Amino acid sequence: MTGATGAIYGIRLLQALRQAGVETHLVLSRWAEATILAETSWKPAEVRALADHVWDEGDLEAPPASGSLLTRGMVVAPCSMKSLAAIAHGITENLIHRAAEVAIKERRRLLLLVRESPLSVIHLENMLRVARAGVLVVPPVPAFYARPRTIEDLVDHTVGRMLDQVGVEHALVRRWGERRTVRWSPRVESGGPGAE
Repeated sequence: MTGATGAIYGIRLLQALRQAGVETHLVLSRWAEATILAETSWKPAEVRALADHVWDEGDLEAPPASGSLLTRGMVVAPCSMKSLAAIAHGITENLIHRAAEVAIKERRRLLLLVRESPLSVIHLENMLRVARAGVLVVPPVPAFYARPRTIEDLVDHTVGRMLDQVGVEHALVRRWGERRTVRWSPRVESGGPGAE
């Protein structure tokens, strides 16, 4: 998770992966921690508790820095324009950037939930550059055919589409022609703050 707005996407992704029984490795940037505090009622320690393994962003000796750690893929959610630029140009400033570089060189799934608006030419060129390297650029774009009723519905749609891309089964997305039956409460169902 980087410091871009949209910390809830990373949090909800961790919840969904835990529910699916998928082992997770989390790296929170310093600015991601600040964004979590600014945008949500979560504390960084509570977000870390959702992951199986947590690594410091400055630890370039951590397992995600090596291609020998076998993974299904990597998701940067949310992904700042700074991290996009670093990944697009092979600049390794922290473990997030290095792990993304590893995903690209090992030809593993890498999804970047980019967050910025409006997009500059530089942003768009960086997105094109990573897309040409096989990275999926996945901005959080709501699907209104799903008739979202809450912010959680919008978040779930984006998280569900990311899970589709890494082959994790879920029931978060109302697919075209389906009726929506799944609801969630981010504070109670997860065992997070507010759970009893």
